[in-house]
Amino acid sequence: MTATDDLRLADLLAALSVATDLGMGHESEKAVRSCLLATSLARACGLREVEVRDVYYSSMLLHLGCTAPAHELAHMTGDERRFLARAEGTDDASLRASLQLLGVVGEGTGLHRPQYLARLLGAGTAGATTIMRATCEVGSRMADRLHLGDGVSAALRASTEVWDGSSGAFRTGGEDIPVPARFALLAAQVVLWDRVGGPGAAATVVRERAGHWFAPDVAATFLAGSESHLRELAGVDVWAAVLAAEPEPHRHVPAGQVDAVAAVFADMVDLKTPFTHGHSRAVAELAVGAAARLGLDEAARARVRRAGLLHDLGRVAVSSAVWERPGALTTSHWEQVRLHPYHTQRILDRSQVLAPLARIAGMHHERHDGSGYHHGLAGSAIPVEARLLAAADAFQAMTQARAHRPAHPPGAAADHLVSEAARGRFDVDCARAVTEAAGERTVRRPRTWPAGLTDREVEVLRLLAAGDRNREIASRLRISPRTAEHHVQAIYAKIGGSTRAAAAVFAMENALLH
Repeated sequence: MTATDDLRLADLLAALSVATDLGMGHESEKAVRSCLLATSLARACGLREVEVRDVYYSSMLLHLGCTAPAHELAHMTGDERRFLARAEGTDDASLRASLQLLGVVGEGTGLHRPQYLARLLGAGTAGATTIMRATCEVGSRMADRLHLGDGVSAALRASTEVWDGSSGAFRTGGEDIPVPARFALLAAQVVLWDRVGGPGAAATVVRERAGHWFAPDVAATFLAGSESHLRELAGVDVWAAVLAAEPEPHRHVPAGQVDAVAAVFADMVDLKTPFTHGHSRAVAELAVGAAARLGLDEAARARVRRAGLLHDLGRVAVSSAVWERPGALTTSHWEQVRLHPYHTQRILDRSQVLAPLARIAGMHHERHDGSGYHHGLAGSAIPVEARLLAAADAFQAMTQARAHRPAHPPGAAADHLVSEAARGRFDVDCARAVTEAAGERTVRRPRTWPAGLTDREVEVLRLLAAGDRNREIASRLRISPRTAEHHVQAIYAKIGGSTRAAAAVFAMENALLH
């Protein structure tokens, strides 16, 4: 295998698509299975290979924007992952299905369940539209950053649309739905229902929703060979098959641009809760600065940077309701949290390009004295890159607010990290290098703000991204709610979005958070 083959884009994105599976509350491999089916159907319909390529990437990354509404959905449902897993296959035109969906709202929250039901029902159609638009806007924007082309970007923007226009973020429908989205949407439902009830259930859903949810010609192509399609899907090694299915010529990523791909998924994960916006980028910056101070070579610094960007991928496997819990975690919640580095490691292990980072990134909660998780390793059993990453992650987390505490000033965070190192929890040299790197970080105000934003609009953008509503923004900035609303709408017009999540992504992309 050549060096160029090692950097196939499909290898990277197929592995990272597992993060979207977990973010949607599904088992891993749903996205790559959907990709295989959609690609096969596109070829069966006679699409040109250049069109099949758009189908391939659109179906693999259909849920790239899945973390965009996580904060709001966790607040409204008690567990956005459980809700999304059920909602994806729910036809809201069916009263029975809609009532079954309500059955998962607030599930397991005891006496708090009526509050969640009231929040969701109170949000109404407008709230549902906002949730879907956030998903679509963020997914489309991230597809642009991955340079996947206009076809994929448009398909992800249409990722919630249905054929008859009765639902969806923009209620377009029919021929206005991009062709790649038509295949991706059907394939995602087939794989979902095949897992729930087998091939018969999948075929029944397609038959019943043809012309309603699904493009009639795509539905007919699937139904003409549904059993063979699903039998073939069940009998293959999906990871080998999805790489083999990519249309020629295969897309490659120059080695120097892998970090840009990693940054997209770093932002996707950090978007999950306002408390972590920009966390992964900051950890990567700190860790690579500390690595330079320890004299690590260029290859090691590159590994540290990339691992820093991707270390928290596994966070998507835990509900935002847990990450945003203001009180002590329950035993069950804590067990979920302890597993998130494991999920990070398993995701990265799926890719030939990213596998060398898997163990480093998966060790970011190990501690020098063996008290960390999930491996419980100690001392020299933890590679120096992972020891640096652990210290950088701990420092950066302390300087950001969490649901149960305010942010620590950098000086206090540095003192605490050094103190913990003296107690044996962190490598002393790594902790010192991280605090030194943090001390040299500077925030330079640009001569002009991106997208033509004004100073006041940047202030509003930060509060908007953090989840503040217009009235809260007005109170913090001592302006009227109407003026706050005017600023918010001006920001949306300038950045090309209409949701808090789109604003948060823009802020992360342009280093506007602080």
